[in-house]
Amino acid sequence: MSKSLVITSFVMLVVGVISGWFAKDYLLQSDTTQHQQDNGQVASSAAAKKPLFYRNAMNPSVTSPVPTKDSMGMDYVPVYADDNSEAGQPTGTVKIDPITEQNIGVRTAIVKRDILSRVVRTVGRVDYDEERIVRLHPKVEGWIETMRVDKTGEKVRKNQDLLSIYSPQLVVSQQEYILALNNLQTLKQSPIADIRRGAEELVISARERLKLLDVPEHQLHDLTRDHNIHKSLHIHTPASGIVVNIGAREGQYVTPGTEIYMIADLSTVWVFADIYENELPWVRSGDLVEMRLAGIPGRVFRGHLAFIYPYAEAKTRTIKVRLDFKNTELLLKPDMFAEISIYAGKQKSALVIPSEAIIRSGTRDKVLVVRDAGKFEPRTITTGVASDGKVIVLDGLKEGEEVVTSAQFLIDSESSLREATAKMINPGLEEEAKPSPLQIEEGPHQHD
Repeated sequence: MSKSLVITSFVMLVVGVISGWFAKDYLLQSDTTQHQQDNGQVASSAAAKKPLFYRNAMNPSVTSPVPTKDSMGMDYVPVYADDNSEAGQPTGTVKIDPITEQNIGVRTAIVKRDILSRVVRTVGRVDYDEERIVRLHPKVEGWIETMRVDKTGEKVRKNQDLLSIYSPQLVVSQQEYILALNNLQTLKQSPIADIRRGAEELVISARERLKLLDVPEHQLHDLTRDHNIHKSLHIHTPASGIVVNIGAREGQYVTPGTEIYMIADLSTVWVFADIYENELPWVRSGDLVEMRLAGIPGRVFRGHLAFIYPYAEAKTRTIKVRLDFKNTELLLKPDMFAEISIYAGKQKSALVIPSEAIIRSGTRDKVLVVRDAGKFEPRTITTGVASDGKVIVLDGLKEGEEVVTSAQFLIDSESSLREATAKMINPGLEEEAKPSPLQIEEGPHQHD
């Protein structure tokens, strides 16, 4: 019984060894066949994809037509035809797959022509119209006898009698005029023409002297008619307005240097406002202006921008402008503060883009232009004035192009890193896109 078991075990061992031998041989033959097939496919693929040129892995601007190594012993990277299918696109064009583009929230806008306008808002201060202010000075020295208008704020009308002044000079001038009149009465019948003419000229000269001393016309008429000298001279206001200041009182001695009255016509007022330097290109003389005041709620006053001062304020870095307003109801009072809205002139047919599309680097402005689905080209532009979230583009873009308005900083960060690396290796190198999870595409003809 034990002998049969030994023989059976030996036979099974021999059968197992022979089976393992044949299985090993079969597997080796299968591996060899599969390896040969794989090598054939690789060779076929390599033959189908022939490199156009080879690029330095550390400096993409350095290329070679044949395989080579850089100074650190690293192999140049082959560039194939299908890697450059977008031939003609500028260096730095960034390619993003649709899923990544959606995840980072890329939005775009079309470059178009539009009418750009702006409302400049500021604060202003109401002031007198300098062209409608009268400062009244006497033409003679003397003493004020009677003041008929002696309160500031009073309204006066043109040619209204303001005060009486006694002046010895005026009395003498009246005496000279009466003597000239009497002389003319005596000599008007003279047969000598020169004598008659001389007497007439003396009367005219004396009368003009009284006019130059501001003797009113009614006093001259009375003096000519009755030859009675008037002790006091009446001074009349030359214009209507409000008495702003009184510089003398009854009994006071005054000279031509004394300002007796300051009278302002408030039917028109000036408003002074300050605008910032970046708002200066928008405004010009004649622009419509609206004004609102806390002291006159519910009223909107309309005027126009009359003058832009040719200098800037050193402390505030603002430019002063003068606005004109009608004030027929006399509601606008000097030194009131107001809210000002200047409706600046329009710039027609301007090429504009949203302001959020601009990447400002300090020395230049850039945008990302959509070249194709998922492809974005960084481009330097020249910008003009901005208003209402839009910026005028002076150079760098064409009408109808599409620019990125959101997530452009994520895309541009790739270019910034690439640019910094390229400039360290080759100073002065033009801006290029940089490697990252985002794929970079460059044409074979752009090796600079």
